[in-house]
Amino acid sequence: MFDKILIANRGEIALRVVRACREMGVKSVAVHSTADSDAMHVRMADEAICIGPPSSTQSYLSFPALISACEITGAQAIHPGYGFLSENAAFVQACEDHDITFIGPTAEHIRIMGDKISAKDTMKELGVPCVPGSDGGVPTLEDALKVGEDIGYPVIIKATAGGGGKGMKVAQNAGEMERAFQSARAEGKSNFGNDEVYIEKYLTTPRHIEIQVFGDGKGNAVHLGERDCSLQRRHQKVFEEAPGPSITPELRARIGKVCADAVARINYIGAGTIEFLFENDEFYFIEMNTRLQVEHPVTEGIFGVDLVREQLQVAAGMPMSFTQDDLKINGHAIEVRINAERLPNFAPCPGQITQYHAPGGLGVRMDSALYDGYRIPPYYDSLIGKLIVHGRDRPEALARLGRALGELIVDGVDTTIPLFHALLAEEDVQTGNYNIHWLEHWLEQNLA
Repeated sequence: MFDKILIANRGEIALRVVRACREMGVKSVAVHSTADSDAMHVRMADEAICIGPPSSTQSYLSFPALISACEITGAQAIHPGYGFLSENAAFVQACEDHDITFIGPTAEHIRIMGDKISAKDTMKELGVPCVPGSDGGVPTLEDALKVGEDIGYPVIIKATAGGGGKGMKVAQNAGEMERAFQSARAEGKSNFGNDEVYIEKYLTTPRHIEIQVFGDGKGNAVHLGERDCSLQRRHQKVFEEAPGPSITPELRARIGKVCADAVARINYIGAGTIEFLFENDEFYFIEMNTRLQVEHPVTEGIFGVDLVREQLQVAAGMPMSFTQDDLKINGHAIEVRINAERLPNFAPCPGQITQYHAPGGLGVRMDSALYDGYRIPPYYDSLIGKLIVHGRDRPEALARLGRALGELIVDGVDTTIPLFHALLAEEDVQTGNYNIHWLEHWLEQNLA
């Protein structure tokens, strides 16, 4: 096992990794920009080092700053958390070039899965079901119209290098294709420096189902069931649960085995998530995230495992601490993402926290780096916490979530807490009867 690791991230995920390190007896190094000098992960880690000014490009995204921080502190490995450099193949290669272990997949796997077209082609070869669509990139409007005619409308045009909902446009018919095609290309170019797009059939009422996988890099892999992440706003998840309300044990076993077998065949190492659209009892691959997910705590809740601990173990060359037969689902877990945003427009709302109280009690977990007096900087993502609950079944988990939300106090800034109070009152949320379009429609009717 490593003696010391550096955490190349900030906020609640950095604190999450610090806690896992402490339980394992591994020393942790927090990095921070000048804007984060008073952050909780900086206070809690064994060591802390400033790596630059507030701008992410000059701090959390700076290869030289992070590599130098490792060399100065003697850290043997880097945990990237999520976001920032967690899926950057060039950074993984830079770590390898400096004899620093990257706690995550190989550069090759990140590169393959980071390109939506190569990811889809790879998954097809591995036997994973995919959404009908174009074979590779679509260079011209004429080609796009031909694909639309072949697979039928509606279609969705996606930037090859896209992510976070950017570079995705829907065309309901041929008349809408030109606008959607050019818009997706423009967004891909401005956000990712790549205007290549591909086209897929647009499913009308799908759920977003993702399968958690984990591999040891030596041909062994498992799946840890699914998470339903269908409640989304602008392709950004806000409410995640496991197991999925619409997934039967038979469906779970079928798609889980397909996913575990696929990542085992490529000797995948560490945590990964294979994401699907799910409609009419069929799964359609959309992408693979080669990192720890924001919503990993709901999987930890129903399986009783520590995924960060497992990441450190396999990165250090040790075996996984469980096999597929060891993994049994226990109860139901739900996570809601608490953002510092002002409703109804979800505008970022940085500022000083005047009072913070985390909920507690049986089956309640609050992953947050907030504290009384903390000033949320305006430079980074607006996620300030994740409230996770676990119950014996879904109704108990929902009741526990309502109770925990009532205890949660975040004063000084606007947050999305009222959104979840309102959602829990909706019958469709109570029964699990929703798809990826449900929340957008609800917001139009209730928060417009």
